[in-house]
Amino acid sequence: MSLISIALSGTQATQIAMATVGQNVANSMTDGYTRQGTLLVALGTTRVGVSAGDGVQVGSLQRFSDGYKNLQLWQAASELGRRESAQPYLTQLERVMGDEAGGIGGGIDELFAAFNAASVEPTSTPLRQQVLSAADGLSQRFVNLQQMLANQRSAIEQQRGTLTSQVTTLAGGIATLNKQIAAAQASGSNASALLDERDRKIDSLSSLVAVQVVPQSDGSSSVSLRNGMPLVVGGRAAAVAMDHGTPPAVTLSFANQDYTVGDDVLGGQLAGLGEYVGKVLKPMSDSVASLASQIASAVNTTLATGFDLSGNPGQPLFQFDAGTGRIAVNGTLTADQLAFSSDAAKPGNSDVLQTLIGLPNQSVSLPLLGSVQLRDACSQLLGDLGSRSAQNKAALTTAETVRDQAEQNWKSTSGVNRDEEAANLLQYQQMYQANLKVIAVAGELFDAALQMF
Repeated sequence: MSLISIALSGTQATQIAMATVGQNVANSMTDGYTRQGTLLVALGTTRVGVSAGDGVQVGSLQRFSDGYKNLQLWQAASELGRRESAQPYLTQLERVMGDEAGGIGGGIDELFAAFNAASVEPTSTPLRQQVLSAADGLSQRFVNLQQMLANQRSAIEQQRGTLTSQVTTLAGGIATLNKQIAAAQASGSNASALLDERDRKIDSLSSLVAVQVVPQSDGSSSVSLRNGMPLVVGGRAAAVAMDHGTPPAVTLSFANQDYTVGDDVLGGQLAGLGEYVGKVLKPMSDSVASLASQIASAVNTTLATGFDLSGNPGQPLFQFDAGTGRIAVNGTLTADQLAFSSDAAKPGNSDVLQTLIGLPNQSVSLPLLGSVQLRDACSQLLGDLGSRSAQNKAALTTAETVRDQAEQNWKSTSGVNRDEEAANLLQYQQMYQANLKVIAVAGELFDAALQMF
């Protein structure tokens, strides 16, 4: 091969190398872009005899991607999504339950303060009316809290339904990209942009569910849940949906097979929301309903032992609906019918009222706490909730740090360093100019040879 041909191969190779540098610089701020490099390969001689070689060619374009660092990035995204999804609901519930003006703890205190005030003059109608008002206020606080808990459950179920649809969409997108990548690599085309797009979709998917990714020989990647349930295999994708039964559950369908997926397998945002419902929201709802039931039972049982101002047997102050867990004041009860006296002939007797005043010292059994004194029930429920919220906040902070570190590790390999690219560009420019100089020298030698003849 002539000297000119060798130099031309050098200029062609450096043009590709400089174009690669230009692509890197142009995408230095593109989210998820993986930098590329040019692998130059020396061409051996194809002639018999003494020959340095036939020049240079671009062997391939390298994509600087580290599978282990990608996996770290995706695992960090899953844990971050798990912690982020539950925190807004924890914060909202903590604020509502800790509200002095509207929380059930304040309502319980007001009821027993009204009982205590009535003990000064048990026959006073205004003081008795205050007891009814306090009881009605307590029941309304219970209703408000239980409505908020129900709203949270409904919102979470809708959110999980939206997230499962996103999982299905992302899995379908990854499957489509698998086909395109396999076809591009089979034809020898550069699939770097397709690989970047697939990695971005996997990263988005890993925020929703914890995934395992296994590269295949044809360039595709198989994606599954932590227990191996398939999400993407080659060009086929699973369908993930929310079954709004009782209890609600996440289902996965792949190749005519249906699976129910537990929160311990899901990971990501879907698991975070499911764990909040199972470990916080449902036990709290059950505990609030149980507390309402036991307050109503204790007060009504005590009043049943007494007599009202007319000497009639005591009637219940509260009505409790076991089906809904809701408490309400007996709408037919008047202030004069509150049975504060233990003696039908002595309306001013306050023996029953004294027993009512002592009820906060009795124990109640709650699903979330076990056995506690009634006076401490609300503060301990709030304390347990605050502890869970604080633990999740701490875990969220850690997850954010781990994700940031994973992103920095990924950028150290796959991110574009503009200083490095500038140095590469200068080197390739010098190489290009040197090859042009070789071509110029070869031309001069050729002209000199012609002049000899």
